[in-house]
Amino acid sequence: MEERVEESVTEGESTIEKRDIEAMRKFEEGLDQPMDEEADMLKNTNKEKGLSMWMLLRLSFQSLGIVYGDLGTSPLYVFYNTFPDGINDSEDVIGALSLIIYSLLLIPLIKYVFIVCKANDNGQGGTLAIYSLLCRHANVNLIPNQQRSDENLTTYSRTLVAEGSFAAKTKEWLESRHSKKRALLVIVLLGTCMMIGDGILTPAISVLSATGGIKVNNPNMSTDIVVFVSVVILIGLFSMQHYGTDKVGWLFAPIVLIWFLFIGATGIYNICKHDTRVLKAFSPTYIYVYFRRRGQDGWISLGGILLSITGTEALYADISYFPLQAIQLAFTLFVFPCLLLAYCGQAAYLVNHKEHYKDAFYASIPESVYWPMFIAATGAAIVGSQATISGTYSLIKQAVSHGCFPRVKIVHTSKKFLAQIYCPDINWILMIGCIAVTASFKNQIDIGNAYGTAVMIVMLMTTLLMVLTMILVWRCHWILVLIFAVLSLVVELSYFSAVLLKVNEGGWVPLIIAAFSLLVMFVWHYTTVKKYEFEVYSKVSMSWILGLGPSLGLVRVPGIGLVHTELASGVPHIFSHFITNLPAIHSVVVFVCIKNLPVYTVPEEERFIVKRIGPKTFRMFRCVARYGYKDLHRKDDNFENKLFDNLFSFIQMETMMPSYSNYSNSAYSGNHSHLSRDELICNNNNYDINNNNMVVFSSMLDYPVSTLDTIVSADSPHSATSFSQNYMVDEDEEEGEDELEFLKTCKESGVVHIMGNTVVKARKGSLLPKKIAINYVYRFLAKMCREDSAILHVPHETLLNVGQVFYV
Repeated sequence: MEERVEESVTEGESTIEKRDIEAMRKFEEGLDQPMDEEADMLKNTNKEKGLSMWMLLRLSFQSLGIVYGDLGTSPLYVFYNTFPDGINDSEDVIGALSLIIYSLLLIPLIKYVFIVCKANDNGQGGTLAIYSLLCRHANVNLIPNQQRSDENLTTYSRTLVAEGSFAAKTKEWLESRHSKKRALLVIVLLGTCMMIGDGILTPAISVLSATGGIKVNNPNMSTDIVVFVSVVILIGLFSMQHYGTDKVGWLFAPIVLIWFLFIGATGIYNICKHDTRVLKAFSPTYIYVYFRRRGQDGWISLGGILLSITGTEALYADISYFPLQAIQLAFTLFVFPCLLLAYCGQAAYLVNHKEHYKDAFYASIPESVYWPMFIAATGAAIVGSQATISGTYSLIKQAVSHGCFPRVKIVHTSKKFLAQIYCPDINWILMIGCIAVTASFKNQIDIGNAYGTAVMIVMLMTTLLMVLTMILVWRCHWILVLIFAVLSLVVELSYFSAVLLKVNEGGWVPLIIAAFSLLVMFVWHYTTVKKYEFEVYSKVSMSWILGLGPSLGLVRVPGIGLVHTELASGVPHIFSHFITNLPAIHSVVVFVCIKNLPVYTVPEEERFIVKRIGPKTFRMFRCVARYGYKDLHRKDDNFENKLFDNLFSFIQMETMMPSYSNYSNSAYSGNHSHLSRDELICNNNNYDINNNNMVVFSSMLDYPVSTLDTIVSADSPHSATSFSQNYMVDEDEEEGEDELEFLKTCKESGVVHIMGNTVVKARKGSLLPKKIAINYVYRFLAKMCREDSAILHVPHETLLNVGQVFYV
């Protein structure tokens, strides 16, 4: 009988214990609720303005200098790389021309300009833009900081998936395992890294090919002179980048316009003068004849044909600089016809002059316009490099926002167009890489092989991401997806198999560049994720904060303390670390979270969300500042004043609308309001056991009891018991206007930015690769990148760094 009584008592205690834990969990949620209501009130109908016809024509003209320079300079070196050992039969020229025509038709025109470019994130292109789209339509982001309030943004466009549909099944499959999410990120980063390699190789081959025209009239000239001239031009090109894409575009666009007119007119001249039969290359049957005649050599020559479509990948990355309509208009009506005429003209000349395969472009130019064409070619080669350089800047900016790249300096270069940026650090790295490649190889054959490898890997990664985009975002029928995937992969894998045969002839260069870039990105992203997980795990229990009383058990000094954290909910570890070492805090505390979202931009009026934490007597708030990967923290943004404007507006709104207040006196009452500090710790232990990784009170375990006792004792006036009396005070008695005046007075007393100076170390017992990655590689990158205070332009006199060590 006694045993039964004991069992029943034990069961009863267990039931009460579970109720206490559940009540504590609800209490926590009531104290620090999500910001969904505030986000709903901020939501507006922000839409971009349409473009006038005059503006569209102007931007189409500008896009020539930024987007199409790389694609337009391909005629300088395509036929030489296609026939490096000479031309045996004039019919081979017709077959190669047919391959070039249909490559331009299928890849740049149909696939990219009219399909892939539509898979943009509100005008942003590149592999990371597609990744942002996928992150909004499926839970594939490895940093778990998403909230429902983020979905209320006007720029957070997405569509719901129908239950049981092909898209729903694909989404479920993609979200089922962490390894699939990581594999998706690797595909994205690999494409991004190859674009960085593209930014090094494109200027090298374009400028070297253009300056090589000097030797046509001076065969005895040393190759070193050509290389020296190329290096000088490259230094000048990268030195001009700080002027900005807008100014550079206006400077370069006339050059490219003249270039396309020249090559188009020269093509018509050569077709009429040498051989009009080359026009039969528009029949695809000559492709079959070409491969049947040349066999393996014909297949290997695809590596040279591929260079006719290089620059297409940069076109997609550069659509952020110009509207899609402007890019489509410029390519369809001007660029594409001029390129076809240029290649047909060269082919017509080579049919009758097979011995000039090395210098087909310059040899086919009429002598009367040779030097003007040489100047235009050199200028166009310089411009051609601009496409990949600009695209690299955009990708780096997106990678930084996704937590996949160290925080480098990014500068806005145009007040009219937000997407036009400049990265000084990346600019000089690209310049050094270009000079090294140009001086090392000294010929366009090896650089062309390296260039082709980089381009094809980018295209393959884009195709794989496009398949997911068509399924999850566009909701295309699986048959259409299959047709797109099969046609794209057949063409691209054919080219890729050809460039793989030339890996030992220069093709290894982009692989080395990509491997190094991928290592940097992977280490940075991996440590960023682990650092965020540690922040979540070690965040402070709100019950512990409330147990300290309205004064937080500390001396409240005049002023406002802005505590910066990566957490959008909960009290960060840095706060508890600060108050345990310095028993004083400002009269008003605002937890500031700078949050990057997978959207291209966050409208200014929706950027800040403010929420109160705890009772009004605590004077604690949370402010989440949301940014898209296109947004930048500019010095003239006046971040601090905007934050306070939103904070003051929140208090005014709270006063006028009592329901707007997120804090409810009934959120937690009864016996639970009298829990002592020891009972809270006890409940914390039980909660951790029952909920595995769902640690709510975990940070309390990081401190010994003696440490907590130095802050507040269980029987002190500021204990949880005395706090319950303050907690139940009717908040309506305090006027919002008085609180507003109090906040303004505190602001005048001084504002201090409290930031964590965090050192991340690998946990003891970690594997050697992890120790090297975190303790050495990440630490080096963290020292080289910009501090958060520099990004937010926080004055040094208002900055307070709190040192802390994270073991991950």
